[in-house]
Amino acid sequence: MSLTNADLAATPPEARTWTMKHFAALWVGMAVCIPTYTLAAGLIDQGMSWSQALFCVGLGNVIVLGPMLLNAHAGTRYGIPFPVFARASFGVLGANVPAVLRALVACGWFGIQTWLGGQALWSLLLAIAPGLQGPLSSEAMKAAVGIHPGELLGFAVFWVVTLYFIVKGTESIKFLELYSAPFLILVGLALLAWAWVKTEGFGPMLSQPSKLTEPGAFLDVFIPGLTAMVGFWATLSLNIPDFTRYARSQRDQMVGQALGLPGTMVLFSFIGVAVTSATPIIFGEVIWDPVKLMGRVGGALVTLLAMLSLSIATLSTNLAANVVSPANDFSNLAPRKISYRTGGIITAIIGAVIFPWKLIESSGGYIFTWLIGYSALLGPIGGIMVADYFLVRRRELVVEDLYRRGGRYEYRGGVNWKAMLALAIGVAVNVPGFLAEAVPSLKDSIPDFWRTLYTYAWFVGFLLSGALYLAFTAAAPPTDAELGV
Repeated sequence: MSLTNADLAATPPEARTWTMKHFAALWVGMAVCIPTYTLAAGLIDQGMSWSQALFCVGLGNVIVLGPMLLNAHAGTRYGIPFPVFARASFGVLGANVPAVLRALVACGWFGIQTWLGGQALWSLLLAIAPGLQGPLSSEAMKAAVGIHPGELLGFAVFWVVTLYFIVKGTESIKFLELYSAPFLILVGLALLAWAWVKTEGFGPMLSQPSKLTEPGAFLDVFIPGLTAMVGFWATLSLNIPDFTRYARSQRDQMVGQALGLPGTMVLFSFIGVAVTSATPIIFGEVIWDPVKLMGRVGGALVTLLAMLSLSIATLSTNLAANVVSPANDFSNLAPRKISYRTGGIITAIIGAVIFPWKLIESSGGYIFTWLIGYSALLGPIGGIMVADYFLVRRRELVVEDLYRRGGRYEYRGGVNWKAMLALAIGVAVNVPGFLAEAVPSLKDSIPDFWRTLYTYAWFVGFLLSGALYLAFTAAAPPTDAELGV
């Protein structure tokens, strides 16, 4: 059975060309996007003040940078992508479980980003040809699938454009991220300047008080909000080796990521919270969706430029964050039959048929069900991989055995059942709380303990599964052959 192909094979030294500026630009391009804005704006919609929301964003991104850099190390040192790295801890076949879980989450994000980009394109078209509003606004279709024909048209066009870049490969992503990042920052600052002028300064804009005046009420939003912040990039904290495998050095990827991620997230989140805080003053209501806000800013030219910039931002984020990983993950299932491009096409198809607009209908559903829900899946995987690589193997891998059966990472039938059990337990403890959020009719029947535990889903899963994996490994230590010594 073949466990490799040209896309999964270790990156040779001559192909490791990404420098510090590429990783910084990668994170600027991924962080400056509509979901970043809506996540921060959603905290305002949930009742936080601007300072509370910004603190939540900053703290969450500093926390997630830790596992991000830890998992990035193996990619840079050995030139291996995430699904191959996962073979060390889960087994050469067992790695398909965390890879597919990560891929399915990415498909959901791909759909969300494509939907948001499609909305921007639809608004762009209306700015050019307002007369299309009537013919392409079927209420019957809206009732059937939740969107108008015009929105579906924008979704389809954006999907096709993204598919083009998938076929072109990862080098097109590096190019897009490097040259779009500075432009996107300028656009965000222009939006902030617009809100500043409309509200006559930051004073009125940032004077909106917190609606969470009781300590318990604040924690009820802050804790799940912090978990959602970590969960927002829990995806990339796993598959970051897909990018760092191309790094020129550990210093390039570490410094580049540290410069690009937290600062950009805080800056663009500040834009999100400040502008959202200004919307009640300007429009008399909170508007947390930037696409809807841009449509009300006024003027065809302004709308044209705004929607074009939002489209570029969404495209760059979608390609980097939601295509590279699942393409490799699906390829890992059958390396001889599924290439990177084929895996990317599979991602695009799944992302299109899941009705992604349903995942972000409200700020509460976006934060409490989607973000925290998938963090309950990905946190345990991260805990196991970090524990295995740094504490069990001491950063020593035998690359050749990651690509063959019967080697150090064969375990039993290609599966490390200690990792599988630790993963199952880490996920299971958060299932009751997830059901309470996802199925409102069950909420009252689930004890408070499980619902409270769920608000810490990523942290609980990461720490519990990592500790269990170490305990299981100590009880049945790996052989010298499995450790590569």
